[in-house]
Amino acid sequence: LTIESDDIAPALVQQHSAGERVGNDWNRGDTAVMNGDASHDQAEEADSKQDGNADADPAEDANEQEVIVIQDTGFTVKIQAPGTEPFDLQVSPQEMVQEIHQVLMDREDTCHRTCFSLQLDGNVLDNFAELKSIEGLQEGSLLKVVEEPYTVREARIHVRHIRDLLKSLDPSDAYNGVDCNSLSFLSVFTDGDLGDTGKRKKKGNELEQIDCTPPEHILPGSKERPLVPLQPQNKDWKPMQCLKVLTMSGWNPPPGNRKMHGDLMYLYIVTVEDRHVSITASTRGFYLNQSTTYVFNPKPANPSFLSHSLVELLSQISAAFKKNFTALQKKRVQRHPFERIATPFQVYSWTAPQIDHAMDCVRAEDAYTSRLGYEEHIPGQTRDWNEELQTTRELSRKNLPERLLRERAIFKVHSDFAAAAMRGAMAVIDGNVMAINPGEETRMQMFIWNNIFFSLGFDVRDHYRELGGDAAAHAAPTNDLNGVRAYSAVDVEGLYTLGTVVVDYRGYRVTAQSIIPGILEREQEQSVIYGSIDFGKTVVSHPKYLELLEKTSRPLKVQRHAVLNEKDTAVELCSSVECKGIIGNDGRHYILDLLRTFPPDLNYLPVEGEELAPESQKLGFPRQHRHRLACLRQELIEAFVEHRLVPLLVSWMHFNILCNIFTDPKSREVVLNACKAVGSISNTSFDIRFNPDIFSPGVRFSDDSTEDIQKQKQLLKDAAAFLVSCQVPSFVKDCLDHSSLPMDGATMTEGLHQRGINMRYLGTVLEFVDNMPAKAQLEHIYVRKGLFYILKMEFISNFTKTVIKTMHLICLGVELSALSAAVSHFLNCLLSSFLDAVAHLPADELVSRRKNRKRRNRVPGGGDNTAWASLTPSELWKNITSEAQSYYHFNLQCESVDQAVEKYGLQKITLLREISIKTGIQILIKEYNFDSRHKPAFTEEDILNIFPVVKHVNPKASDAFHFFQSGQAKVQQGFLKEGCELISEALNLFNNVYGAMHVEICACLRLLARLNYIMGDHPEALSNQQKAVLMSERVLGIEHPNTIQEYMHLALYCFANGQLSTALKLLYRARYLMLVVCGEDHPEMALLDSNIGLVLHGVMEYDLSLRFLENALAINSKYHGPRSLKVALSHHLVARVYESKAEFRSALQHEKEGYTIYKNQVGEAHEKTKESSEYLKYLTQQAVALQRTMNEIYKNGSNASIMPLKFTAPSMASVLEQLNIINGIIFIPLSQKDLENLKAEVQRRQLMQDSGKIEEQQGGQLELDDKLPVDD
Repeated sequence: LTIESDDIAPALVQQHSAGERVGNDWNRGDTAVMNGDASHDQAEEADSKQDGNADADPAEDANEQEVIVIQDTGFTVKIQAPGTEPFDLQVSPQEMVQEIHQVLMDREDTCHRTCFSLQLDGNVLDNFAELKSIEGLQEGSLLKVVEEPYTVREARIHVRHIRDLLKSLDPSDAYNGVDCNSLSFLSVFTDGDLGDTGKRKKKGNELEQIDCTPPEHILPGSKERPLVPLQPQNKDWKPMQCLKVLTMSGWNPPPGNRKMHGDLMYLYIVTVEDRHVSITASTRGFYLNQSTTYVFNPKPANPSFLSHSLVELLSQISAAFKKNFTALQKKRVQRHPFERIATPFQVYSWTAPQIDHAMDCVRAEDAYTSRLGYEEHIPGQTRDWNEELQTTRELSRKNLPERLLRERAIFKVHSDFAAAAMRGAMAVIDGNVMAINPGEETRMQMFIWNNIFFSLGFDVRDHYRELGGDAAAHAAPTNDLNGVRAYSAVDVEGLYTLGTVVVDYRGYRVTAQSIIPGILEREQEQSVIYGSIDFGKTVVSHPKYLELLEKTSRPLKVQRHAVLNEKDTAVELCSSVECKGIIGNDGRHYILDLLRTFPPDLNYLPVEGEELAPESQKLGFPRQHRHRLACLRQELIEAFVEHRLVPLLVSWMHFNILCNIFTDPKSREVVLNACKAVGSISNTSFDIRFNPDIFSPGVRFSDDSTEDIQKQKQLLKDAAAFLVSCQVPSFVKDCLDHSSLPMDGATMTEGLHQRGINMRYLGTVLEFVDNMPAKAQLEHIYVRKGLFYILKMEFISNFTKTVIKTMHLICLGVELSALSAAVSHFLNCLLSSFLDAVAHLPADELVSRRKNRKRRNRVPGGGDNTAWASLTPSELWKNITSEAQSYYHFNLQCESVDQAVEKYGLQKITLLREISIKTGIQILIKEYNFDSRHKPAFTEEDILNIFPVVKHVNPKASDAFHFFQSGQAKVQQGFLKEGCELISEALNLFNNVYGAMHVEICACLRLLARLNYIMGDHPEALSNQQKAVLMSERVLGIEHPNTIQEYMHLALYCFANGQLSTALKLLYRARYLMLVVCGEDHPEMALLDSNIGLVLHGVMEYDLSLRFLENALAINSKYHGPRSLKVALSHHLVARVYESKAEFRSALQHEKEGYTIYKNQVGEAHEKTKESSEYLKYLTQQAVALQRTMNEIYKNGSNASIMPLKFTAPSMASVLEQLNIINGIIFIPLSQKDLENLKAEVQRRQLMQDSGKIEEQQGGQLELDDKLPVDD
């Protein structure tokens, strides 16, 4: 039996003669897969609505049948490329011919070919044909690679591909954040692929060869937080230079007469041997010509070395190229594929080394052309994003293969659109795009680039004047994006939303949207046939929109309602008045301006004459907010409705049984009253919906709807009270139970959002923790103190929201040539102890040119404001405290960074990381002396770049997610093998939709690895977890809290697989990352230190082991209370090490502490107490034997007749057993009868949970046993 020791809800499952329960990991997996977007219930409801599958079980069975349809067996074909031996390639019938092209362009021996076709029996295969549709293609078929003539486009693709091959080991693209490259450092700590067992040392010699000493800064208690180890360099890797220069020739493009000779373009190359050559790319291939830098002579040189591939040509003219390119490709293919594959969305690094700026023809070409990717369907033309986005949504979805194809197309187009929108937004702010209204003020300008519309986040023409001005204009795009996300998740056929991306870059907020066909040809008043363009003063409606929006109203909890237009006529709406309906020239029904999709948050919307619920009032609500667009989150709406309905549903079910509810008139009256009580809009069913226009200024309702309006107002007040009276305490309880452990600002935000709590409530959460009743149990007092400390740390990190506002104001006003100086000055004022932080204006670059620029037509970032230079540290911190008070309503009481460090235990490096990530700053990776009072920490040379911060919709793989959930359910029901198969199938479906890299695939791999490990397949666990770590590094970031967790899991599997040295390196890496992200004082650090201590114990490094285990004991005592079961286990682990050191007095002392805790918490009869008692007896015997021996020695001197005491090193099996226990996996041998009884108990509890009784009947001793770690 395997039990997760820290989970609350018990579940027991069976595998042969062992069962298992996997708790927290499944929860974390759920979180990662949902990714904080629309709730699964809503998505599921929408899916069932669209697909007509109301009953879940038949749908699931159908899905399982459909999987068989798409799982045609693969087959093998032979590939014959020019100059190589034929080789076998495993393919799938669903693959397209193009995918074989990609495989060949990645293989070591064929990677230099790009312009070729695949032929079967002399027939050219269509690139976009599926293999199963090709006549005659079967097992063993021979596909020939045939070289094709080049075009200009194909020649450019070829040069780009060769450049990518030459830079395949160069991390500069990852540091610069281009082409979806990102960083990964796992291979530095694993010395290559973990699956390569041949590289592992023999187990017998393993202990002698391990260097266990960690760097000084990783040891417990170290105050040093170096930055350089964040991006370690692989000492074995030396950059191999194949060419000095590869660039486009200045003789491009070819003149007309040379075009007619087949010349496509000219390249200029300098080899490593310093040979300068000019190369012609022609339709037949590449050859040397006779041109020089100053003389154009396109005739072929003698010899010309005509080659179809540029690599073949360069290999003939440069021996160094041939040698180094071959070695480079060998190293490239040895890297794990997940280190090389592009991520779906760009991930940026907030630190980077100083990289030499080398000549790069592709980069230069990209910068000076509006390249949108050479994958365009029609070369030379921009993509019609709106048509692509809407066409993919119109694809059929009747069965699983169709849904997969549709979701894959949606995801691909969306990720392409997000990348193009990001590039366009940067081009707009950098001044590379002409405004469509260039005569207007900069703030009011709008732009069109690549068929995407861009607008800036300012209050144009006082549109938001009554709602908060620029503050409202800044908040509106994110509200609108949340609305787009919600309507996209419901996915109603015939209703269309715009592609929307929100980009924060250099202080500006840019909204990028796809363009409705025809909208630019007419005035807005003529276009809008539904909704209002002036916040409710004039309102129109349309029957088709009412029909479409009615389908979304139930899942989105939006009430259909009537408002009065300017003629006092009632107009029916099924959304907020701001939601506009426009029929495009393509005949599609679009909705836009979805900023009020969810109802207003009355806690931050004071309304004259309205009183909030007492729960809100006693906490000081309503409070003034900087704008009037504060909305409740969708997660809160879902939780509130569930909170209202579940108790009544349970009582209604019992009443139904007792009274035969459908025939008894009195019973019907009971249901009617119950519906009224919860605020349902129906008299016969519980259906709670919200009117989003309640409290909207300018919106009027008819007199006959007064009663309904009052009910809606009360419902909104109840929802606002529910947030502060239920959700905030629930979040704090999650932290107290350690089921939610935020490490940084991102995970704190995610945790709050999952409970439906907006970030503006962070001050309220802190107040709640601070005011928790002192009569709580002793343990909770300890936990409360620890939790308050964490929240204060996270609050300081999250107050960067207010810091960012100051930062943005600085960026908005500064001239571009002084931007790095402004940013470095801001960071000095925020983080440096140097009080005299005076900005230095670079006179040669800034002042001397300003006189000539007064009349210049400026781009958005081209101000000449130098007010930033007068900012002082005290002034900045004064602004921060006042902003914290006005936004979070929390008194920060800090006048400098050093006060914050002293008062809240803040780490400057942590704050630097938070600010850099949230604002897109990239700094030079070096050691910064924040505490120097003699010079500032940052100079302008330390600011390397500013990246965009991008928000967009994340399209979901719905079928894959359902399989994932079914797999989890199977595992928790006891069917381990079936669960593993379902999760494997979910992984295949995720890959089918998302490609190879995605955060949800990462969660899937982690759970598969966990199951592999529990089922005893350690190598497979290692392989899957290695992929999970690589993917987490690539798609989330190298120091993201999830990445740290993945490192810990991988270390456990490495230890179980006998790779002790690697396990230690991984754990040290995880500890360093955690120190940077949140510091040493965090509950998760106790688990990490326990892991490190145990591994060190296993390799007999007892003194080092004690340092980590005693630190874990201290942290557990702080956050769980000195009487908790975790502390008892920590005492036991420390005692074991002292026993190995023969320091039995110390061992006895710790084991007695553990025994006392067990006896008080679970009683003397409990197995854990008995085990501790037995171990105490053993330690006492050993101590007595040692003392007797010592006495003999003191009495008689050295005597050969005394038997030496045996101090045996701990066995690897016993260390692994303890590692499993602390990581929540415990194996207990059970008989078949025991298993049957346990299965029956699981089913009984499941039934109780379904009827809503589980919480009432589960408690006391049972709950304690569930949490209790059990040893063998």
